[in-house]
Formats: sequence, C-alpha cells, structure tokens
Amino acid sequence: MKNRIIMFWAIVAIVITSIVLIFTKPTKLGLDLVGGSRLVLEAQTTSSIAKITPDMMDSLLFAIENRVNKLGVAETVVQRSGENRLVVEIPDVSDLEQAKAFIGDTAELEFKAPMPSANDMYTENWISTGLTGKDLSKASLSTNSSNGQWVVDLEFNAEGTRKFAKLTRALVGKPMAIFFNGEMQSAPVIREPILEGRAQISGGDSGFQYEEAKKMVDLLNAGALPVPAKIVEENTVGPTLGADSIAKSKVAGIIGLGLVMLFMIGYYRLPGLIADVALCIYGVILFAIFKTIPVTMTLAGIAGFILSIGMAVDANILIFERTKEELRAGRTLFTAINAGFDRAFTSIFDSNMTTIITCVILYCLGTSIVKGFALTLALGVVTSMFTAITVTKNFMLLIFGTKTLTHPELFGLRKNEIGQGYQVTESKKENAKFGIID
Repeated sequence: MKNRIIMFWAIVAIVITSIVLIFTKPTKLGLDLVGGSRLVLEAQTTSSIAKITPDMMDSLLFAIENRVNKLGVAETVVQRSGENRLVVEIPDVSDLEQAKAFIGDTAELEFKAPMPSANDMYTENWISTGLTGKDLSKASLSTNSSNGQWVVDLEFNAEGTRKFAKLTRALVGKPMAIFFNGEMQSAPVIREPILEGRAQISGGDSGFQYEEAKKMVDLLNAGALPVPAKIVEENTVGPTLGADSIAKSKVAGIIGLGLVMLFMIGYYRLPGLIADVALCIYGVILFAIFKTIPVTMTLAGIAGFILSIGMAVDANILIFERTKEELRAGRTLFTAINAGFDRAFTSIFDSNMTTIITCVILYCLGTSIVKGFALTLALGVVTSMFTAITVTKNFMLLIFGTKTLTHPELFGLRKNEIGQGYQVTESKKENAKFGIID
C-alpha cells in the first residue's frame, strides 16, 4: 500500500511539472497552421554542369532539407517542382531575408596554394589544391586566445586529414589561402606540417564579427549544395487551413474525445472513469513532451497525436476485458486486477512495438510531414504505455485495494456472472471424468 501511495504522488508530481511546462513553453506550429515563407529555388548550370539531371535534383533536395534541419527549422517542406526547381516552405518565418538566411548561400570552402613562382601571401595567383568543405567533419565557433577575436575552427574527416597533412608538408614556409564562397578569408604561412586534421579561419587582420562567423559555421556544418541554386521566387504565405478550419478541428477533436470517454464510462463503469482520468493525464504529459523537445505541430502531427489517443484507449480496453474475465473465473478483486494487467501487457506491448517500428521506418524514409506524423505517434504510443500500465493500474489498486467485489455492476458485470467461468471449468472437469466432451 505504501508503494502505491508513493507512486500516486510521483504521478501527481509528473502532472504538475507537465502543466508548468505547457504554460511556460511556446508551442511550435507548422506552416499549415501558422503560415510562413515560401521560396522557389532553381538549379543552375555551370561550365562543369551542362545539364541538370534528376539525380542532381534529388541530391539538391536532400542537401536543402539537411541544411534547413541542421539550422534548427523543423517541419520545413522541400519538394520538387518541374525539372530543375525546388519549393521550400518554412513555417513561422515571415521575414523573407531570415528565410533565405536559413537556406543560406552556397557554402564553398576551398584551400588554395600559391603559384610555383609566387611566395607572396597577398598574391592573387592561387591554384586549387583539391581540399574543400566536402572534406570537413565539423566546424565550430571559438575566440582567439591572443586577441579575443571570433574564429572558425575546422575539423577534417579521415580523407581530409590526409589531404591537409600532405598539403601543409608541401607548403612549409609558404602561405596557404582559405577561400569561402570565392572570397579569401585568410592566408596564413605554414610553419610546420599539420597532421592532426585541424585548421582555423581567423578572418584576416580585422577578424570576424560574431554574426559573420556564426553564419559561416552554420553553413559549413549544413554542407555545400551539390549544384548551384538560385532563389527565383519568394513570398510569405498564410496558414493553409485558416482560422475557421482550425477552430472546427478543435471542436471535432473535443466531441470525438468526449464520446470516447462517455463510452468508456458507459461500458466499463468505474474502471472506465479511471481510464478517462488516466487519458487526461496522458494528454497533459504528452503535450508537455511535445513542447519540451520541441515538436512542430502540423495537421499530420496532430493526426499522429489523435491516433495515439485511440491506442491508449485500446490498451485500457484490453486490460479491463482481461480483468472481467478473471472476475468471471472467480478470482478475488485484487487478484483479478493484477492478473488483468499482467495478461494484457503482452498484447499491448506487441501491438505498440509494431507501431513504433513502423514509426521509425517512416521517420527514417519519409518526408518532413511524414516525419512529423511518425514522431508524434511514436511519442504518443510510448507515453500511452506508461499511463495505461502505471497510472491506470495504480489508481485501480488504490481505489479497490484488497476489497471484496460487492458491486460487480461497477465493472459492468451482473452478480450471476461472477465466478461463472470457474463453475463452467469445474463442470467440464467433472464431465471429463466420465468421458463426456462438450
């Protein structure tokens, strides 16, 4: 009994914490609910790229999605439009300049060496070395210990480390220029070979401003575009669903949830009421999780949330049906409740794990909208397992404890049903002694 009381207060603490998070953290909404920016990018041909192929566009789409997601913009929709265009929709960003900054310019990082006849570090006669931003593992922001200026630290991958070591060996005593998007950032003289695969961009004598260095780090970590892309169309968009549609969706959701809760009370009586309380706790906890991560709520994400509510109700139905079977078999109330939860757990776990595996596949292979649906559904399923097994069970045992079932109608049963299963089983055993098979 003491453990159940401790668990009860732990649940109360979780609910209070969740309510605080809900009221203190903002809700991130998707483009269909809150509007945002819409940009159209067009892939450009160059001297080395004579024609834009479907494979190039697929690579560009992947790179743009990866870039925007790494810059912290969730639920961005990136999709093909025609042979050489991409449509990018960014939620809750009405400033077009900010939206373009999220996508970013090209992030072309190059390391160049002076011409054989030139040793002057300020010369413009630089040649490519083959070491580029594609050889980076990551970029980070820090300050120079000597002058306090912002610098960009570079860390190369295995291939980049090999290239950089070979390059610095060959350039000992000579300058090496670092170009970003065609502009030279610095040209330090190599004093000795650098073998550990690290470099630093200082921004020259004047150094970097914080915003400039931060943008460079973000673009380098997001990766370079496989083909040049130009923004050919830009505009802000309002929420596609509209305020009226959102209001109607809320009403529909409240009505649907209300009907489900009434059904649970009408069919399962007091356990159904307990399940409804657990369902409310489930909703509070899950919404707090959404705000904490944070999860961007779109129509697809809300659909995943609603579907997970159905699965939470389904878990309670399995538990209560098992409990009723145990009561029909003549078990005591306490034993029937424990047995009902224990025997239903396998079915609940199997069905939920199947759903979670599907969600993982959808999240790994799906588009941004599909990922939002998969994430909210998976979080909902995990949370529903906690509330169904922990919250509902704890409340059932606290209320009923070791009491005798004197009012079976509270469980939706008639008095003559209690122990009926036990009597039938004993009758079958008796008949079996005489070779009678039902």
